[in-house]
Amino acid sequence: MPHRPASLLLGATGLALALALTGCASADWNVPRDAIGVVGSPAPGFAPEVEPTPEATVDPRSGSWDDVHPAPGYRVVLVTSGDDATTQTLREAVSAWAADEDVDLRTVDAGGDAITGIVHAMDLNPELVVAAGEDLIDAMAMVTPNHLDIAFLVLGAELAEPTENVTAVDWTGAGFRGEGLGSATHFDEASFTPERCDDAIRAGVAAVLTGMTGVVLWIS
Repeated sequence: MPHRPASLLLGATGLALALALTGCASADWNVPRDAIGVVGSPAPGFAPEVEPTPEATVDPRSGSWDDVHPAPGYRVVLVTSGDDATTQTLREAVSAWAADEDVDLRTVDAGGDAITGIVHAMDLNPELVVAAGEDLIDAMAMVTPNHLDIAFLVLGAELAEPTENVTAVDWTGAGFRGEGLGSATHFDEASFTPERCDDAIRAGVAAVLTGMTGVVLWIS
C-alpha cells in the first residue's frame, strides 16, 4: 500500500526496529508489487446484515473470521510501546500469527516516543500497521486522521473517534480509549489471554481485508 511520505520527521530517539523473519523471507518493501488480495471469506455472522456506520461497534460471531487469510507476503508493521504483560501477550500473538500465515512482519518498538514510532512504521511502506500498547493510543488519535491512505489496526484498545482507516478489536476487560477517557470496560489484565489475543489479530485482519474498517470489533 504505497503512501505519501510522512509529514513528521524522525528524531534520534533510540527507536528500535527489529526485522522479524517470521513467515516469508523479508523482501525489499520499497519495490512495488501487485495488490494483495484476501484469501477466503468470512462465515455468516462476521459482518452485520446492514453495513455498519463509521465508529460503530460490531459483534462478530466467534470464529467467523477463521477462513479469512492474507495472501502470502502480506506486509505488516507491528508498533508496540510498553513492557507490561498485556502488550507482551499481544506482541507474541501477532508474531505467532505472522509465522502461521506467512506474513512479512516487521516490528517497531516505539519506546517513549509514540509519534515517532508510528511515523517510522508508516515510512516502511506496509500494507497494514498494527498497534499494541495503551501508550500508543493518544498518538494514534493525532497521526491517523492525517494519513487516510494507510490502514491501521489497534488491538486491545480503541480510538475515541476513529477515522475510516482505523479498525480496533476489543473485549470485556480491554477497551482503553486514551488519557482521560479510560477503558470502555473495567480493565482486566487477565482478559489478555494468548487465545483472545490470537482471535484479536485474526478478526481484525479479516475486517481490514474485507473492507469493514473504521469500526470496533467486540469479541468474546
